[in-house]
Amino acid sequence: MKQLFLMLTIFTILFSCNKAGENEYIVTGTINGIDGKTVILEKQDETGQITPIDTVKIESGKFTFKGTAKEPEMYLIQVEAVQGKIPFILENGDIEMTVNKDSINIAKVSGTYNNDELTSYKEAGMKIQKKMMKFQQDNTAKMNEAQQKKDTVVMNRLREEYGAFEREFIKQSDDYVATHTKSFIATLIIQGMLNSMNLDLKKVTKYYNALDQSLKDTKPGKSIKTKLDQLGALISAKSGTEIGSIAPDFSAPNPEGKIISLKESLGKVTLIDFWASWCGPCRAENPNVVALYNEFHAKGFNIIGVSLDKDAAKWKEAISKDKLTWNQISNLKFWEEPIAVTFGVQSIPATYLLDASGKIIAKDLRGADLRNKISSLLDAK
Repeated sequence: MKQLFLMLTIFTILFSCNKAGENEYIVTGTINGIDGKTVILEKQDETGQITPIDTVKIESGKFTFKGTAKEPEMYLIQVEAVQGKIPFILENGDIEMTVNKDSINIAKVSGTYNNDELTSYKEAGMKIQKKMMKFQQDNTAKMNEAQQKKDTVVMNRLREEYGAFEREFIKQSDDYVATHTKSFIATLIIQGMLNSMNLDLKKVTKYYNALDQSLKDTKPGKSIKTKLDQLGALISAKSGTEIGSIAPDFSAPNPEGKIISLKESLGKVTLIDFWASWCGPCRAENPNVVALYNEFHAKGFNIIGVSLDKDAAKWKEAISKDKLTWNQISNLKFWEEPIAVTFGVQSIPATYLLDASGKIIAKDLRGADLRNKISSLLDAK
């Protein structure tokens, strides 16, 4: 009987240590000194807006959230009367939080794989940040003095030493992603890499390809794939529309619905003009383009306008108002205009200047530069 009782006791202890069901999360928080206050479970949507998901009260220094998570996602905890928010990974399992009401930054989150990983990753980053902060404290006066004296040797040395910390952060992220292919944190880091000004597409693609399929199936994972596909298509488009290459042929409806192609619009010199009725800089440039057409059309200069409009009436109105008498075409698909995608156009106005064979000989020339180029090409014929 004693043995049976012992086994039941052990079973009860084990069971109580894993309170959440198989497809359930339980977030249990401990915070002392602010009983009765509200705790809000929040989520940040794709636009950056913070949305409240659930609300509970602190009782006897504890609060609890329960529910089901379809996949891991980054959530936030906001405690009434406490500055700041606690980021954590909401996923099925038992998640434990220890919150300090006087310093939300040292809140500890643990209990599930991804939250343990998030805590470890943040702690490693904090070590680098502390070194960086100490360096700033120790060297701010030196940098100010060097700037006043215009001592470039000292300024460059301090910048290089400070840059070492930034490289250490990058190495931390690279090392983590390379060695944690099943961690949701790695997915978030890769997503951040895609927004870097110094994007290494080859490296990011390698990291994404190594991720576990379960992570590729998450919202961030799918977002990364979409972004990589878009960047890949853009690079491919740009490589096919470099100066010296033959411009890809294209066709689309004109305002009357007739299909017009690039091939039939070619002259001795042809300008492909990407624009839109809603684009202020494009409309401001149109009088210059009209003047060029009137001056050089008789000598063999042609233009084909490709609009990124989505409203046919506004497109037609702009053509009439700006007196654009050359061929105009559009699929009325805004930034998804297939011709713009083919040419890798990401901003307008954008122009491509072609010779009689359709070879690209210049890009994005405007004003006097464009006029001089057209004049030199036609005068040479």
